[in-house]
Amino acid sequence: MILGIGVDSTSVQRIEAKLKKEHFVQRVFGKAERELFAQRKKLAAQTAAANFAAKEAFLKAAGTGLGGFELADIQAVRKESGAPEYLLSGTAKEYIEKNKITTHLSLTHEGDIATAFCVFEQV
Repeated sequence: MILGIGVDSTSVQRIEAKLKKEHFVQRVFGKAERELFAQRKKLAAQTAAANFAAKEAFLKAAGTGLGGFELADIQAVRKESGAPEYLLSGTAKEYIEKNKITTHLSLTHEGDIATAFCVFEQV
């Protein structure tokens, strides 16, 4: 059963400017994401924008807005195949486990826009 869906689009240029502020990077992105950005040097801003959109999409699917979860606890990582998935910790992980939710994530980029789509499925 689908419990929630969320979608968000983010400007790559806006996130690229914010990546220059270490406080923003530490508050918003988890360790695995920061490592991913370092690996994707030329695509770091595009990847970060997609990951930021993934966080917003997660919050919308949860129906919480910005409350309830630390953004760095909602990480968008990539499987070996390149497919995106969530890596959760803290209250985000507790919420998903408590509600027996499986998350699904899709990311796309076009020009200056990165978009994420999230589905919460109860298993």
